[in-house]
Amino acid sequence: MSDLSAATGTWNIDPTHTTIGFSVRHAMVSKVRGQFNDFAGSFVIDGADVSKSSASLTIQAGSIDTNNADRDGHLKSAEFLDTDQFGEITFTSTSAAAKGDDVVVTGDLTIHGVTKSVDVTFEYNGTALDPWGNTKVGLEGKAEISRKDFDLVWNAVLEGGGVLVGDSVKLEFDVEATKA
Repeated sequence: MSDLSAATGTWNIDPTHTTIGFSVRHAMVSKVRGQFNDFAGSFVIDGADVSKSSASLTIQAGSIDTNNADRDGHLKSAEFLDTDQFGEITFTSTSAAAKGDDVVVTGDLTIHGVTKSVDVTFEYNGTALDPWGNTKVGLEGKAEISRKDFDLVWNAVLEGGGVLVGDSVKLEFDVEATKA
């Protein structure tokens, strides 16, 4: 496992230098990518005992951005995220463990009012001191979920077979955080 001693402490996610993204198959032949633009979170890293580490994240579901206003409107509608009723997506860790050079953070992910346990695998990219004296940490995380597990079941059957929207959603977290 990577040496996390320099990352020990409490960290606040820097939303201006963090991307919370996703991708999903479209028409069974390509991927649609997007991100959420409004979120806040923090985490604690215990470099001596990773199992004592924790994280929490709150995403404003209505901040979804796929670079297409019509598609974003559909994703915010009751057919998908239903952001009027379920305005927040949350993640609260329940455990953390070292796995090779990575850290696997397991937690409760709530989307569309449904909570499921999800494993997010993080790669530690190191720490640095910025020009203003702030200590920064960088992490890259990945997870894969089934949208059907979260009652996101809208779809359309394609004429040649298959469906318009894939079930598997790949989540990507490019995180920069500031030491609290």
